[in-house]
Amino acid sequence: MAFALGLSVMPTLAQDTPPPRVVSMNLCTDQLAMLIAGEGQLHSVSVLASDPRSSAMARQAEAFVTNHALAEEIFLMEPDLVLAGTFSSRATVGLLRRLGFRVEEFAPATSFDDVRDHIARIGELLHRQQRAAELIAEVDAGLARLASGPQSGRTIALYEPNSYTAGSGTLANEIFTAAGLVNIAERLGIAGSARLPLEQLIMAKPDLIGRSSSDYGAPALAQENLVHPAFRALAGQKVVDLPVAKMICGAPFTLDAAFMLQDAAGEQNQP
Repeated sequence: MAFALGLSVMPTLAQDTPPPRVVSMNLCTDQLAMLIAGEGQLHSVSVLASDPRSSAMARQAEAFVTNHALAEEIFLMEPDLVLAGTFSSRATVGLLRRLGFRVEEFAPATSFDDVRDHIARIGELLHRQQRAAELIAEVDAGLARLASGPQSGRTIALYEPNSYTAGSGTLANEIFTAAGLVNIAERLGIAGSARLPLEQLIMAKPDLIGRSSSDYGAPALAQENLVHPAFRALAGQKVVDLPVAKMICGAPFTLDAAFMLQDAAGEQNQP
């Protein structure tokens, strides 16, 4: 890339020194960094962080410079630390590392253990361990409240455009379990994100159907399963509009989705 020609490798900040200028290029690290970073420590977050359809902290993200996960723009920001996801652009991550920038990658959280680990790790990277400990305590307290609440045992199926659902090994499954619900997809042996044919969903007869509350504009072929007469007949009063922005990434706010589902299951129990 032209911008890199003739440039020397950037000096590396000692890892025992708090990084004064942090850039995040991944939605999930964006939000954890916003929760953990000290005043003025976080310089930039990805463009997704300011989109309320995907970010639970869209308003807070407005206070930071936006990046598009491009190596040239991040290079010009001269960060001391770059936070990325394991699915972030390989070209960007590789080039930044070759130029001497420290890039730390995070895999998507698929459990509340992952959430704790990610919070603790970012706390260490930013030298904000006390703040991270407070957030972990917040997660633990929320899980304890959920565990002491109604454990309805009702079944739920996440049903998204293109008939996608979430089975075992997903953050959605952890959220359902924390809410005292049973994930139909896990019961059917589905692991990860996979398609659940409408016929199979109908036969499973879930008590609740979780649906994205995000509105992406005009109707699309991907949404045909959600407007199918058979789906509408099954759904009836079972549909729960899920706050997807609070379920994409693991953070304390992820528990809000579990509380909402626990309440929805309780309301369904009422005559």
